Amino acid sequence: MKITVRSRKAKNGVSKLFLDIYDPSAKKIRTSITLDLFVYENPKGSQKKSNKEAIEAAERIRAKKTIEFAYDNNSLSELSGKDKSVINFIDYFQEQTDKRYDSLGNYGNWDSVCKYLRKFCPDDISINQVDAKFLEDFKYYLEHIARTKSNTKLSQNSLYSYFNKVRACLKQAYREDLILKNPSEKVKGFKQGEVEREYLTFEELQKVAKVDCEIPQLKSAFLFSCLTGIRWSDINNLLWKDLQYSENNSYWFVRFRQQKTKGVETLPISQQAHSLLPEVEADEERIFKGLKYSAWHNMKLQQWVMKAGISKTITFHCARHTYATLQLTNGTDIYTVSKLLGHRELKTTQVYAKIIDQKKVDATNAIPILDL
Repeated sequence: MKITVRSRKAKNGVSKLFLDIYDPSAKKIRTSITLDLFVYENPKGSQKKSNKEAIEAAERIRAKKTIEFAYDNNSLSELSGKDKSVINFIDYFQEQTDKRYDSLGNYGNWDSVCKYLRKFCPDDISINQVDAKFLEDFKYYLEHIARTKSNTKLSQNSLYSYFNKVRACLKQAYREDLILKNPSEKVKGFKQGEVEREYLTFEELQKVAKVDCEIPQLKSAFLFSCLTGIRWSDINNLLWKDLQYSENNSYWFVRFRQQKTKGVETLPISQQAHSLLPEVEADEERIFKGLKYSAWHNMKLQQWVMKAGISKTITFHCARHTYATLQLTNGTDIYTVSKLLGHRELKTTQVYAKIIDQKKVDATNAIPILDL
């Protein structure tokens, strides 16, 4: 269905406005609703303002009719039991959140935003009442009032991510013709913060490789990630059937679906990485058994790294950073590294290039000062 504001020529240089409704599913495909509004064909002076107000009023009526149609035909009637002519914004946001349940990481972020929205606006607000002021006020709430579970302020990247979720929701509502204009287009988002990506140098990686870990399987999986760049969630889900050997090219590779992006990856692995794998089992068995993402396992990982004499705060995800940094340090071009990491956009990988640039800057100061 499509509803459009149109005009009919009338006498004395004045055109009347009406809604042209096109619905291919109805018996009568095209109908019209006459509006008590008109515009001047050749406006002068105050007539220009009158035309603008009339068109804006017509567009508001068009938007309302579109929303009513959406309720009746797109299963949105459950969003608000009070008034089916107005969609509750936070309930609509919850609906968009639920659609992302299959991606737990993404769903978690959307769910967090939804909870903050309910705290910020405990009363119902229709989606067509969400304007620039509402969004600016919500930005202020996120930055100055909202607190995490540990009672700390939201990080810069959380602010950036959370507000972008609201923008994405409004953009979707605009695409569905549920709102006349997207108010987020008038509001600046938060700047993305610089993320400090901790990693191990080759020398540090060599040290931890020579030290025993209380959980041998954790050590093998971490080193495997350092040599392949595969995320913890994907390593934890790797099955023996995912590991394959190319007879033509004589190399091992794994084929898996990334849990974060849902993209299917075919990733060659080095012989050294393959040597870290345990004895082969049945196809449906996990390669790395017994892995858990918990505070206790993170502590054991940190203790293992400290045992090697390294004071950096290291998590399992630092293995992925280590892989990217080592690849770039050893001359692999950034485009190839981006593909190996499974990044959708090159700009995601460019963060690691900044690390290499800093190493170059540090190297310039490595030459001893001359006695001139």
